[in-house]
Amino acid sequence: MTPPLTAVTVAAASTPSAARQASRLRALGRMAREQPLGAMGVIVLAVMAIVAIGAPYIAPFDPTQGDAAALSSPPNAGNWLGTDAFGRDNLSRLIYGARISLLVGLGASLLGVVVGAALGIVTAYRGGWADVVTQRVMDALLAFPMLLLALAMAAVLGPSLPNVIVALAMPIVPRAARIARSSVLVLKAATFIEAARATGCSDLRIMLRHVLPNTFAPLLVIATAYLGLAIIQEAALDYLGAGIQEPDSSWGLMMSGSATSLALTAPWIVIFPGLAICLTVLASNLLGDAIRDLLDPKLLGK
Repeated sequence: MTPPLTAVTVAAASTPSAARQASRLRALGRMAREQPLGAMGVIVLAVMAIVAIGAPYIAPFDPTQGDAAALSSPPNAGNWLGTDAFGRDNLSRLIYGARISLLVGLGASLLGVVVGAALGIVTAYRGGWADVVTQRVMDALLAFPMLLLALAMAAVLGPSLPNVIVALAMPIVPRAARIARSSVLVLKAATFIEAARATGCSDLRIMLRHVLPNTFAPLLVIATAYLGLAIIQEAALDYLGAGIQEPDSSWGLMMSGSATSLALTAPWIVIFPGLAICLTVLASNLLGDAIRDLLDPKLLGK
């Protein structure tokens, strides 16, 4: 017969969960103390994400609605960040632009790292002709500058949000594959891998249970680094006309829509999206440096 639940048994059952929660909070507090710049990066990215998600409720105006009576208007009480050449509120466009810019940066970095890591892990672990052919293809892709390769992919795929993410992810793939491959080549000779083979584990199980977790740390670091780089390159594609198109709003598109002469007469059109890009890239780099320091065994003793 099952004993009845009492306050004591309920409290005892909830104790492990409460202990785990307290342990997580202590770990977060330790990270904030040891890596204050990394914690600052997390806060900035979290604020950016909240702004992007709550854009319909935060933005004071419709970002696509222009005002013919307020073209290139400077910051004022009605439009805190001024208006662009079409009379659209810069603050609203900046808030909505966070959605696309962060989505492009996160999507491109994750897609590039995941695809590159999968190629690097599988081909390096299996070896043979597949590894040789894959690495020669990676060498060919690495021969192109990142922006040039992304521009070529965007021109082939066409200007749309999914295509921009794929185009920006393509230059990340060979770099992530190289990092994953170098880690796997070291791990293949490790004792625990040999032990897993001796116990009859399949190659897929070894790669998923033993190889992937040991390559996760460097891949996580480069994913955060390429998040900011993808946002910068998305802005470059917008400037070249191969990125996000109107009426969508992104920080890069806001900057590309202002000609040089207009930027000189109405600098607020360029300054605010430029500051948003700089702040986001800085935050992602600070987070990447903090993660690297926390996960690097050589730095754990310092």
